[in-house]
Amino acid sequence: MSTPSRFDRGHTDDLMSFLAASPSPYHAVANAAARLEKAGFEQVRETDAWDASTGGKYVLRGGAIIAWYVPEGAAAHTPFRIVGAHTDSPNLRVKPLPDTGAYGWRQIAVEVYGGTLLNTWLDRDLGLAGRLTLRDGTHVLVNVDRALLRVPQLAIHLDRSANDGLKLDRQKHLQPIWGLGDVAEGDLIRFLEQEADLPEGEVTGWDLMVHSIEPPSYLGRDKELLAGPRMDNLISVHAGAAALAASAASDLSYIPVLAAFDHEENGSQADTGADGPLLGTVLERSVFARGGTYEDKARAFAGTVCLSSDTGHAIHPNYAERHDPTHHPRANGGPILKVNVNQRYATDGSGRAVFAAACERAGVPWQHFVSNNAMPCGTTIGPITAARHGIQTVDIGVAILSMHSARELCGADDPYLLANALLSFLQG
Repeated sequence: MSTPSRFDRGHTDDLMSFLAASPSPYHAVANAAARLEKAGFEQVRETDAWDASTGGKYVLRGGAIIAWYVPEGAAAHTPFRIVGAHTDSPNLRVKPLPDTGAYGWRQIAVEVYGGTLLNTWLDRDLGLAGRLTLRDGTHVLVNVDRALLRVPQLAIHLDRSANDGLKLDRQKHLQPIWGLGDVAEGDLIRFLEQEADLPEGEVTGWDLMVHSIEPPSYLGRDKELLAGPRMDNLISVHAGAAALAASAASDLSYIPVLAAFDHEENGSQADTGADGPLLGTVLERSVFARGGTYEDKARAFAGTVCLSSDTGHAIHPNYAERHDPTHHPRANGGPILKVNVNQRYATDGSGRAVFAAACERAGVPWQHFVSNNAMPCGTTIGPITAARHGIQTVDIGVAILSMHSARELCGADDPYLLANALLSFLQG
């Protein structure tokens, strides 16, 4: 019999459901929106006029969602408290001409998205998910969540040096197999039209990606770990949505916001990315809808703080020399504060104080993360948000292992701790 956790596992159980149901950014934002709607939030369209009404609202654009809650009596210059995250994960994405193959094998042509660990996609049962665009410009989500595809590894008999350093050619070695026979142009899209119960020829565009069909699971003797896909960064999207929904019932002096962007893994330069105008436009329109002026907007932004929540590296027991020798984030040690003086992370001393105060109010332990000086440091939406909008930004997250793998690993209590820290922050 397993040892019970120190914390309620209800949040982590719900995260597991969220991960399994969100194989693409489009599914992730739809599922986040559904959770917010249960808390009374309503979708507003960017093409409609916005009014000064209070309550919870959200905007969906592609794989991005911006949601906010306007409390009663909020002035036009009321500052925002933002939880920032991203919805995309490194994976393999379907090319514009997807049907390919050779030697009697039918394959799907894919392109590598983001900095994925390529070997983790080998010999794994894969599904296919994403967004279909119809002739009238509307979209339909599709999720083939069964063993449809497989990227077969070369047998060791044909590559005796594989265990001494596997090198994969991104073009030649990663095209998944999905059947036998002659290649037929348009076959994949016709198959997906059938899966989505659409007429043949109705789909004219697509944004599709493969995913591991193995569900998230607790791991370890005492089930204190969580293994699953897309933790980077759906842990933060899920925690941010939960915190925003919970904060909507509070007496607030800030306007709480969830900003979950797409395309962080390839630089954020997209209309749905953090380097695009979406967040700034939504915040400005919220100010102006409440009768605000440019002066009110400037005052609101000057008092705004963003927690950029993304995963970071837990200390790896087999590669401890790759980490900073004095900073060892541990699983189930609470969220991490990410610092880089070269501004790969946006945290400074003032931001550290904001995060520390939120964790203290919530009774949540927290840790420091800094990269080894001898290795390059990753980055997040944090510095982009700070520079683009002039908003004080703090980089935080959950420490994980196997980042950018098809299947990652974290402490099973850390998502709950993160959500509580975010709730405390949004409540101010």
